[in-house]
Amino acid sequence: MLVAFRDCFCIKRTKYTPGYEEPTVLAAETPFTVSEVEALYELYKKLSNSIFKDGLIHKEEFQLALFRNRNRKNLFADRVFDVFDIKRNGVIEFGEFVRSLGVFHPNAPVEDKIKFAFKLYDLRQTGCIERDELKEMVLALLHESDLVLSDDVVETIVDKTLNDADTKGDGRIDPEEWMAFVKRNPSLLKNMTLPYLKDITMAFPSFLVSSEVQDSEI
Repeated sequence: MLVAFRDCFCIKRTKYTPGYEEPTVLAAETPFTVSEVEALYELYKKLSNSIFKDGLIHKEEFQLALFRNRNRKNLFADRVFDVFDIKRNGVIEFGEFVRSLGVFHPNAPVEDKIKFAFKLYDLRQTGCIERDELKEMVLALLHESDLVLSDDVVETIVDKTLNDADTKGDGRIDPEEWMAFVKRNPSLLKNMTLPYLKDITMAFPSFLVSSEVQDSEI
C-alpha cells in the first residue's frame, strides 16, 4: 500500500507545470493563504494552456485572458506582462504569477503597489520616468478606457503630471518623487487593487467558467 501511495504521489507531481512552487512557500511571501494559492494554480493552468500547451503563460495567452483576443496590442498590457515576467525569459511562471498578483491584493502594502506602478511607467527601465514615457502610458490608459482626448488636452495632462511630480525640476520622475506624488494622489492606485483577490477561493469559480468558455472559442 505504501508503495502504491508513493507511486501515485510521484505521478501527481510530474503533472505540475514548469516553474511550479509550493503553495506554502508562496503563501509565506504574499498576502494569499495556502488555499488561495492552490486556487490560483488552477487558474494558472487554464491560462497557461489556453494557446500553447506548455504550462507557461505567454504574452498571447496573457492578452487573451485580458481582452479575449490574442492579437490585440496594448502598451499597458505589455508593460504588465513584462513586470510579471520577473526572470525576463518571455513567459510568466507560476511563482511569478502569484507574487505579481499579490501586489494587487487589498492587503498588499501601499509602498509595493507604488513601486509596481513605477515599473509600469518606466518603459525604458532606466530607473526614472521620462516625459515621453509618461505620455505613452497616458495615451495607453486613455485608449484602454475608450477615451478620446485632443492632443492639446493630452499634452496638458502630461505637463501637469510632470510638473507636480518632478519636484527636483530635472524633467523626469525618480522613484522617490513618484512615491511622494502617488501618496499625494492616491487615486492613481485605484487600478492597483483587485478586491476579489481577498478571497480568491470564492471568486475562482467565475474564473474557471470564463476560462472554459474561452477554451471552447479557440
